[in-house]
Amino acid sequence: MIAVPAEVATTGVLKENFAAALAYFTFIPAIVFLRLRPFRHNRLVRFHSWQSIFLAIALLLAAVVLRVLCFVFSLVPRFGYLLGSLAVLLVGLGFVVLWLVVVVKAFQGEVFKLLVIGDFAEKA
Repeated sequence: MIAVPAEVATTGVLKENFAAALAYFTFIPAIVFLRLRPFRHNRLVRFHSWQSIFLAIALLLAAVVLRVLCFVFSLVPRFGYLLGSLAVLLVGLGFVVLWLVVVVKAFQGEVFKLLVIGDFAEKA
């Protein structure tokens, strides 16, 4: 039997690196991959699926915090809305860059752990 390297190993129809990257496009593919047998037992796809779900939860929590922060900034006359808009822009840009990095790393077949989220994903 020939050993297949991790970067070209397949899990059914999809290559594992493509499935791992696909898990980051909303949380729905991640949940589907965690439920389907060939993906559920693959370490790379499982890790990136869990990390995608935890990243979506972090994005939701950041949105709630930004909503409160924008309300507080709106109480400041003249520059309040500008500060709130700037905070939303910076956090949103940060999440987009982070999302691009994890998608590229997953497509390369690497286990790229985010600071806190990666540890939870690895244990799940």
